[in-house]
Amino acid sequence: MSFLVLKNGKLDFNVNAYTSSSITTNINFWTQDRQTARLIFKLTKDGVPLPLAAVTGKLVLVMADGSRFIRDVTIVDRVNGHAEYILTENEIKHYGNVQAELNLYYTNDQSMSVHQFSFNITKSLIDQDIVPITEYYVDEFEALRDKINALYEESIQTIEDLRDKFEDLEKIETKEGAQSKVDAALAAAKKYTDAQAETPAGAKDKAAAALEAAKEYVDPHLENKKIHVTETEKNSWNKGQLYRLTPNDGRVARVPNGTDIFKLPTGPYMGAQLLNAPVENDTSFYYVNVLETAYEQNEVVYKCIIATRSFDNITWIGTFHAQGFKGWDRVLSEKDLNSSWNQVTLVTGTTKHFAGNPLKFSIRQNDLRIRGSFEGVPANDTVIARFAQKPLGETIFVGATVGSYGSARLTLGKDGSLKFDGLNANDNSRVTRIEINESIPLW
Repeated sequence: MSFLVLKNGKLDFNVNAYTSSSITTNINFWTQDRQTARLIFKLTKDGVPLPLAAVTGKLVLVMADGSRFIRDVTIVDRVNGHAEYILTENEIKHYGNVQAELNLYYTNDQSMSVHQFSFNITKSLIDQDIVPITEYYVDEFEALRDKINALYEESIQTIEDLRDKFEDLEKIETKEGAQSKVDAALAAAKKYTDAQAETPAGAKDKAAAALEAAKEYVDPHLENKKIHVTETEKNSWNKGQLYRLTPNDGRVARVPNGTDIFKLPTGPYMGAQLLNAPVENDTSFYYVNVLETAYEQNEVVYKCIIATRSFDNITWIGTFHAQGFKGWDRVLSEKDLNSSWNQVTLVTGTTKHFAGNPLKFSIRQNDLRIRGSFEGVPANDTVIARFAQKPLGETIFVGATVGSYGSARLTLGKDGSLKFDGLNANDNSRVTRIEINESIPLW
């Protein structure tokens, strides 16, 4: 009892419009794998086996030396979408990288490209001196040649059968009428066979003509550089990134309101009303850049997130480490380090600026800095100014009195209001103005 020993290269193809245009496999055959190098195809569509009823599978092989073969694959299981192909002795000797494509042709004239892929054939040591000749082979052309030859052989056999019958007639009838019937029958037979059969030379001419017509179709296809790529171009594409960072137009995608920043994968984003933004309950627009790593510890994926608020350019950085999110750190800008001084807008009717040193403020490194002087002593608990910058907690500080030695107490509330609380001097009635030089943290 004999059995086949085969090297199997298994390929699972999912038929859809979103798969990669070509895949590189790890399949490797050797030039000595004669009649043993087998490609096994398992075809699925939408997660279920692809039926192969009323279909013919064609495998296109483009060898490293330019040889091309178009072969019929064997349908092993038409219900479960299984097919296979065993490389011939002529094909296996063309060593190098092989570009291949599996196509399906249905009886209703539909056709479908299943997938492009590549595999390798390595030259065996025993074949080191073998240099294969470039070949072109298409199963359809060979089938046509076989059909023509079969018709020729059938016609020759028909003529021989008729001649045998005519010999029998000659033995039975010797009269002129019988001979006339034989001649008429022979003429009719020749007329039929001449119309249906070919001489060897004629059959070969037709086969050659069919082959030439096929080459007229194939050769322009081979020379069309627009639909073929070089090995360098293919390698460049294979090295390209498969993860898409932006939409097709290359712009930054806006995420829906309420998106959780911490759950975004690697990429640039923009959105408003974001969860886990640097400022709690901030509905502003943010630009967010996420850098997610391939490293994970304690079930935490290491990542870095950079968030920039759109309306004021303030930027924060946050990271995920082994212990989770490490919090937001604000990035200081040139504006923070080189802030300007602006005159405080006093509440009308409460007090007024001292002309020689008016009351001014500046924001630097998230501190509200106040310096200068105001004239007149307002009533206790009077709000003399309101700031847009607000501390997280109420802040109490003092200023120096001028006119009589002492101090004045002031409060910056969480709503940004600057309130005069009162003073304590050697002689309160002699106090003419109050000097302030204070730095108040806003965080």
